[in-house]
Amino acid sequence: MKITAAVLRSADQPYSIETIELPDIAADEVLVRIVSAGICHTDSILRSTASMLLPIIPGHEGAGVVEAVGTGVTSISPGDHVVLSFDSCGQCRNCADHLNPYCDLFAMKNFIGSKLDGSPPATDLDGKAVASRWFGQSSFATYAIASEQNTVVVDPEADLRLLGPLGCGIQTGAGSVLIALDVQPGESIAVYGTGGVGMAAIMAARVAEAGTIIAVDRHQHRLDLAMELGATHTVLAADGVDVAGAVVTASGGGTDYAFDTTGVPAVVTAAVAGLRPTGVCGLVGAGGDPLVFDPNALFGKTVVGIFEGNADPKQFIPRMIELWQEGRFPFDRLIETYTLSQIDEAEQASLDGSVIKPVLLP
Repeated sequence: MKITAAVLRSADQPYSIETIELPDIAADEVLVRIVSAGICHTDSILRSTASMLLPIIPGHEGAGVVEAVGTGVTSISPGDHVVLSFDSCGQCRNCADHLNPYCDLFAMKNFIGSKLDGSPPATDLDGKAVASRWFGQSSFATYAIASEQNTVVVDPEADLRLLGPLGCGIQTGAGSVLIALDVQPGESIAVYGTGGVGMAAIMAARVAEAGTIIAVDRHQHRLDLAMELGATHTVLAADGVDVAGAVVTASGGGTDYAFDTTGVPAVVTAAVAGLRPTGVCGLVGAGGDPLVFDPNALFGKTVVGIFEGNADPKQFIPRMIELWQEGRFPFDRLIETYTLSQIDEAEQASLDGSVIKPVLLP
């Protein structure tokens, strides 16, 4: 079938809005009409570190309505409202333990941009292949093909125009606090970087009834919003500020948890320094530089990498929607919407931080 999609053809050029031919769905696949698709910094990685995949339709935070299902699909039906997340095999040991982000086949199913079984690819009007399975979906389009495994049926009363970001960024922040770090009532946490992932972590920390929630960022307007969404303290990370010292002071001796979304080594070092002696620092930022720690700074402390919040999307996405419907997780306050033709503007807003969570409405 013919669809409209935003195709990335060059690392340094704007998106191209094109007509693309999608192949027929396989037995285990689902065809989804995309209603919304969040823009995440991970999509922009394709411009710098994965140019070998071009041309490709990015997008990995899709939500929409199921149009058709393959003959082997049993848990999803046409007409279902769904959120698309990362793909996983559903059969390996980690998937069986609901640790789907650590699936044995995660890289193959999410970072290749195509299926490996020889199935026909999506094609442009010249008949040339276009990668269309980024994170198992490629949702910067009017339609996307996903698998039964990464398609999550959600409450049809929830507004699909807002749900796309739950598939990755919001899930990563909230899952890291509620699942990976398992923050408990009365405990303390400092969140470094208050973009979409960091704000989700702050809202989740309030859900967890953390006693002290410290937001750290270089932008005052983000810190102001963080206070509205659940932070109890803020630290403006301006030049010359002793961030770790400010966190230790605000928390009365260091936080139980630190959560870094930046991937910047100096920020991670400060996050670890701001922990209490037996604290835990969770890392989700995709930085390119190596981390170097003074061993003396780590005694008693734990530093752990977290992927997708350690969440099983089929369990956690409905939980986030329920919290939102109860008024306890207002992720919609992070969203600004754009048309598909405005994707370059939306991408820039994501990169420069002027918009916390841009969402396309194809």
